[in-house]
Order: sequence, then C-alpha cells, then structure tokens
Amino acid sequence: MEKRSLAIVLVLMCIFVFGACKKKEPEPPTPQTPGPVMPSGPLPSGQVPAGPIPQGQMPPRQAPMGQMPPSGQQSPHPGMMGKTQVVVPESVKGKWSGARIIFEDKVEKTKKEFEIKLNSNFSVPNSSLRIQVGEFLPDFRMDGLNLTSGSNEPRNPALGVKVFENGKQIFPAPGKQWGWLFAKVPSIHPFEHPKYRIILKEGVKKG
Repeated sequence: MEKRSLAIVLVLMCIFVFGACKKKEPEPPTPQTPGPVMPSGPLPSGQVPAGPIPQGQMPPRQAPMGQMPPSGQQSPHPGMMGKTQVVVPESVKGKWSGARIIFEDKVEKTKKEFEIKLNSNFSVPNSSLRIQVGEFLPDFRMDGLNLTSGSNEPRNPALGVKVFENGKQIFPAPGKQWGWLFAKVPSIHPFEHPKYRIILKEGVKKG
C-alpha cells in the first residue's frame, strides 16, 4: 500500500514538472528608442532640423537674399512698384517760368550762374553738356507714384532735369524719366561728374 501511494506521488510530481517546462517565459520588453530631440534656441538661417517637426512648429519660410518674396506676400514697398509721373497741381501751374542753376567746373575751379527756362533745352557754354529742363516743383512731395508739390511756397524746391554729354544721357541713368536737383538738400541724388557739378539755386517766378 505504501509503495502504491509513493508511486502515485511520483507520477503527480512528474506531471507538474513537465507542465511547468512547457510554460513560456515572458519576453523582456523591447527598449524604445527616444525620438529626435529638438535643439533649443534659434536655428541658423536656412537650416531645417533633422527628424519630424512637431505640429505647429514649422520654421518660417524665408526667401533667399536678393530675391522677391514668395507669391502671396506683399512687397515691402508696394506703393513704389510702377512708373512715377510728375503731377503739377493747379496752384503751381503757370506760376514759375524757370530756375537758376549754379554750374561749377571742378577742374578750373570756376562757378557760373545761369537762368534756364522750364521745359526747354540749355547747352552749357564752353562744355559738352546739354541740359533738358523739365518741371519745377517748389514744395516737392512724393504721393505714391506721383511726384508733385504740396504748395506753391518754396519749402522744398526741386527741378527735374536730364543731362546729356556729347548727345549721350548721363543723368539720370538711361531709362529713368527725370533726375531731380534739390536746392535745400543738394546732396540728395546729385548730378555726379568727374569735372562738372550742377546745383539748383532757386526757382524763378513768372512775371
């Protein structure tokens, strides 16, 4: 009887050990690789970080230097796009007959004053220069694409001219409508020449 009980115990132990061997051990968890870390601080110009970019953090699109902004963006100076035109207001029309200019020979160190008529051509004596004279604006203003005068008072006198040397336009650059001489601020867009200088002195009122 004791032998039979011992045999039963041994059989039960074998069954228990065999079942335990069949159980699979749990697989260790797969280590997760952390995603790319976004660098802190501003990125260098034109550099995009590697890896996915979080939603809502796309870097601003910038146009390369020297190129126009992408389509859909306004130009930084939208009012300046187009061709300018001279508009003489009614309060100024017919009130000025000409202008006085100072012609300087920088080599000979001489200065001469000339009175020239508006909307005419003037050949400078003893030189190869010819001046095409346009309008005189006593109170020069820029209103969008219009070059005009704010009043008939000489607050900012300006004279539109074109200068030719031996028949070739040298002021302003070819293709531009007019160059402007400013009496009170002659250093603004001046007529530049290795030998000559032309400066607006004042306007001449009609009558």
